[in-house]
Amino acid sequence: MRSTTVSQSPSSVAQAEPLLEVQSVTRSFGGVRALTGASLAVPRGRICGLIGPNGSGKTTLFNIITGYERADAGRVRLDGKEVTGLAPERIFAMGVGRTFQITRIFARLSVLDNMLIATQRRERWWRSMLRGAGSAEEVERAMELLRFVGLAGHARALAGELSYGQRKLLELAYVLVADPELLMLDEPAGGVNPTLIGQLAERIRELNEQGKTFLIVEHNMELVMSLCDQVSVMSFGSVVVTGPPEEVRADPRVLEAYLGLDDEEDDLVESGGGTSGGR
Repeated sequence: MRSTTVSQSPSSVAQAEPLLEVQSVTRSFGGVRALTGASLAVPRGRICGLIGPNGSGKTTLFNIITGYERADAGRVRLDGKEVTGLAPERIFAMGVGRTFQITRIFARLSVLDNMLIATQRRERWWRSMLRGAGSAEEVERAMELLRFVGLAGHARALAGELSYGQRKLLELAYVLVADPELLMLDEPAGGVNPTLIGQLAERIRELNEQGKTFLIVEHNMELVMSLCDQVSVMSFGSVVVTGPPEEVRADPRVLEAYLGLDDEEDDLVESGGGTSGGR
């Protein structure tokens, strides 16, 4: 995996048109406030990272953006359109693809069959009926995406036989079937070996060069700081700092957010963090 940072300058990130806007979102579960006025802007065509200690609200924010949970207050806008409170399938249809911390694949089906299910999900039911499930066009599209993520050789294997990292790549291919404009990846490197992390990072870069926008929740600081143009840090349910990686890792608020979480703080420092900044 390349170690050079691909971040943009502060001015170029700020000037990019936002594809996703989250404004003052709050969410409570019983007496616990998971989000406390979280705000976030994802510029179009950028790779954006979202980091923070466990329990800081990252996955809850992801769930609200993608419709799996409802906000108590606040707004979510996608490409200028209000999407607050819409069902997941409607947000999916508007061009948002999302992966999960724990992969959601059909372990007892083949890798190719998993992809064909994704093609049927993309189309209206009557169109799939007319064309027939698993048409030559659908199979070719599925195989094209499997080749892209390096899984074409496993097309006939059961998805449950894949390694955890390969399952992450399959899930990425799965969401690419719908050709989303915004890809939201929830801990794509979690539990994945370094070789496959490098492969995943290259696929993300290639997709970004094709115009895809990314919002990535990740604990692997080396990956975040080398891959992302913009990084946002969450703490206690809100976004406390956003900027290019080299600025974020030098911001004292970032170290404060991780204070007391030794393992994650060490990860941040090892990736180039600390008050001295830079690598």
